[in-house]
Amino acid sequence: MTGPEDHIIKEIKSGKESAFEFLFHEYYRPLTVFAISYTGNLQVAKDLVQDFFVHLYERRARIEIRTSLKSYLFQSVRNRCLNHLKAEKGHHAHLEIIKAGTEPSEDLEAEIRATELQQQVAGLIEKLPPECRSIFIMSRIEGLDNKSIALKKGISKRTVETQISKALKAIREKIS
Repeated sequence: MTGPEDHIIKEIKSGKESAFEFLFHEYYRPLTVFAISYTGNLQVAKDLVQDFFVHLYERRARIEIRTSLKSYLFQSVRNRCLNHLKAEKGHHAHLEIIKAGTEPSEDLEAEIRATELQQQVAGLIEKLPPECRSIFIMSRIEGLDNKSIALKKGISKRTVETQISKALKAIREKIS
């Protein structure tokens, strides 16, 4: 673990709220984008990440981080997403069994490929330049139109279109 990460962890464990606020502001957005890659739902992703931070704050004195802080955060959110999906899938599976009166069948391999692709895309989004990433998230994840993004960012609609095109091009090149 690096020096600054170790320092932040110690401050969080000691209850220093400014360290926790720093951690929240630094990682909330990337963790939410990451969670979207699992859930496919912005609100669910936000809820899961917020729940994680609440849980982290409540257990701050007892946390044990054996990897990097960033790895710990992303792994924890990933686990929350998987638990959520598992619970949701079980709920939906039970409903389908009741409706159909038969055992559910699913194409597990296709589901795994789709999940891997979502993870890859989320990772590529995180690697975009900050302004490009912000515009792309506003467009594709938050569902804002280009005019609204331009107004929020104080830039031209054409700049928004250009940034979205750059992001899509970068993602397509890496996936192909």
